[in-house]
Amino acid sequence: MTRADYPWLLPSDLAEPAGPALTDGPGGPEGPGGGQGRPARHRRTVRDWVVDTTAFLFAAFVGVLAAEASSALGNAPAAVVADQLLGAAACCALWLRRRWPVGLAVALSVLSTVAPTAGGALLVALFGVAVRVPFRRLAYVGGLALVCGVVQVFVRPDPTLHPVAGIAVGVVLVLLVTAWGMLVRSRRQLVVALRERARRAEAEAGLRAERAQRAAREAIAREMHDVLAHRLTLLSVHAGALEFRPDAPPPQVARAAGVIRDSAHEALQDLREIIGVLRAPGDREDGDRPQPTLATLGTLVGESRRGGMDVTLDTTVDDPAGVPAATGRTVYRIAQEGLTNARKHAPGTRVTVTVRGRPGDGLTVDVRNPAPTGPVPHVPGSGQGLIGLTERATLAGGRLTHGHLPGGGFGLHAWLPWPS
Repeated sequence: MTRADYPWLLPSDLAEPAGPALTDGPGGPEGPGGGQGRPARHRRTVRDWVVDTTAFLFAAFVGVLAAEASSALGNAPAAVVADQLLGAAACCALWLRRRWPVGLAVALSVLSTVAPTAGGALLVALFGVAVRVPFRRLAYVGGLALVCGVVQVFVRPDPTLHPVAGIAVGVVLVLLVTAWGMLVRSRRQLVVALRERARRAEAEAGLRAERAQRAAREAIAREMHDVLAHRLTLLSVHAGALEFRPDAPPPQVARAAGVIRDSAHEALQDLREIIGVLRAPGDREDGDRPQPTLATLGTLVGESRRGGMDVTLDTTVDDPAGVPAATGRTVYRIAQEGLTNARKHAPGTRVTVTVRGRPGDGLTVDVRNPAPTGPVPHVPGSGQGLIGLTERATLAGGRLTHGHLPGGGFGLHAWLPWPS
């Protein structure tokens, strides 16, 4: 297909066919537009053979009827034979309609003025032109067919039919065939446009998901930067104490050294998590703000309860402070996102937050809420928060799933590693 024939198509549609509906169009694999105006070689598909054979049989049937009518009118035998030969040639020429649709229609229009048996082939050729070429070129070909139809009424008159009636029948047939072809062309264009729109929407959704993942990585990097700054501050404080108190008792020195060692180890663990994750430019450097952990999960639940939510916290972790800080923050964010979604999409329902696990087995988090019983105001949501949570859990070495529950409602389930 060429850009002139299909100005509404994108360059990607011109590079490769959009589907079977347009493979026989002008400039396509069989059209005249491929290869600098030369006919492109293309093998007919099964669908093409079926359509072409049906068109040939239809044109042959109409030609046989026209030949019988010519014999019944008492025309000379030579004229009848000539009509039959010309009609057969017109029907055979239809096998070239995919390669030269406009030229074939013009030739058959002129031929039909002296050979009524070519009328069926002319209708098939006009239909092909209406399907394959723009309206401007179709108008020229259709106008020529109408003129030739009027001329045929006077060149090969039918004594049983009034000239006005013959002209009216010819005009109606030409208009019906061209309108049908234009309808098919419009439908094919609509299908290709919808396919392109679907591909574009899928690509945009992929880009949005990628941006959400990148934003989640940047948020994690900022959070880890804050925690790392806090640990390095502790290191600096205890190292400064040892510097200014060189005469401190050995137990105090040993205790300060232990704190420095633990803080350095935890800072190293945090640094390993932040490697490969970029920090967005222009962010503030206030790295001393407190970060949530598993120990502050109860505070989050309490805030939700004071906000009017019915929240149940069920945890078997006896020592939340013993959970690694990064894992505790991930648990906190998962519970926070689950409570936020329940508040927006299922207000008034009971939300259950369950935390299970122990060192060596990992930590599981479940946030579930039933479906709301009454009408719920529509709150738009992009789902980026869940994408960010999935990315956060993956970066932490765990996994997260979410979706509707079998009995109704919504649930979040995550598993995170907890080294022994």
